[in-house]
Amino acid sequence: MESKITMEELRFLSVFQELTGVTAYRCFIDEESNRLIYLVNNNEVGRAVGRNGKNVKLLARILKRSIEVVGYSQDLEQMTRNLFPGIRVQGVTVSERGGEKTVYVKVIEEDKGKAIGKDGRNVKRARLVLERLFGVRRVIVR
Repeated sequence: MESKITMEELRFLSVFQELTGVTAYRCFIDEESNRLIYLVNNNEVGRAVGRNGKNVKLLARILKRSIEVVGYSQDLEQMTRNLFPGIRVQGVTVSERGGEKTVYVKVIEEDKGKAIGKDGRNVKRARLVLERLFGVRRVIVR
């Protein structure tokens, strides 16, 4: 199910490792939002971001894209939770109809706007990552 890593993603992974000293599991290119989403071991997120975000800021300057670092999990539910940092996620449900997976993310009402993000940015990030890792077609925040 998992998609192959492109040469461009490989290059971005190598730059990331060189700069942060952290090995990223995957890198996803979000052309629409001009950002790179790196998946790293949960306990290395802080090290990857760097003190006061210095690594992320430096990477953003060098690669001329915004950078996001997310903790990786092989578990669909945990990976979904990781994609909504700082959001109080009450539950994650997966439904499959006609071979298409949809993930429903139940959040506390006052976190709903933050969970969706400006112009649906956080939902788009979740869909991009979950689609490539788990074949999820839709992510719906409730």
